[in-house]
Amino acid sequence: MTSADHHLAIYNFGIHVDAAESAAVRGFALREPMNFAAAERAPGFVARSGYKGVPGPRSWGPLIFPRFLTEQSGGAAVSSLSLWHDLESLMAFTYTGVHADAIKHARHWNVVQKWPPMVLFWVPAGRRPDWQEGAKRLEMLFDNGSGPQCFTFKEPYDPNGRPAEIDRALVKQLAAENLAAQGALLDAVLKLPV
Repeated sequence: MTSADHHLAIYNFGIHVDAAESAAVRGFALREPMNFAAAERAPGFVARSGYKGVPGPRSWGPLIFPRFLTEQSGGAAVSSLSLWHDLESLMAFTYTGVHADAIKHARHWNVVQKWPPMVLFWVPAGRRPDWQEGAKRLEMLFDNGSGPQCFTFKEPYDPNGRPAEIDRALVKQLAAENLAAQGALLDAVLKLPV
């Protein structure tokens, strides 16, 4: 379901079990740059926010975290914010290859969450959401459930606010393209320690 006048935003949020530089989350730190590289190769990827003071894309505003960080008594928060052409492209990337490997091991690096791990929402093409918007939409999803302003793959909406159907055949096709494009990245990731 591609929309020429909208992009799909995804905001992810988790809290590490230990400090970002610790051995406990080393597997995450080793995979993170490869996840970004895999996303950039994926069909349907538009752009991602960087992090202030870190080489790479510029940050889309000050880094803001949802209230769950404070409720969990701090810790090392981890989040990402990116834009995609459609639900199918994002779903194919999320659950295939390099990123799927990270999801598989996330329980080793992150505390058990009572909040959703991610939120999806549409923005007009050309507008980049900031970190604060991502955090607020995740909180909204937790507080109110899925709706046109904040949703998940299980209950998706289209840019016009109507419930959407994900084209599973297209997801499968895009997943195959992702695997082909990831090649050496995936080989390297599968050799990394958890």
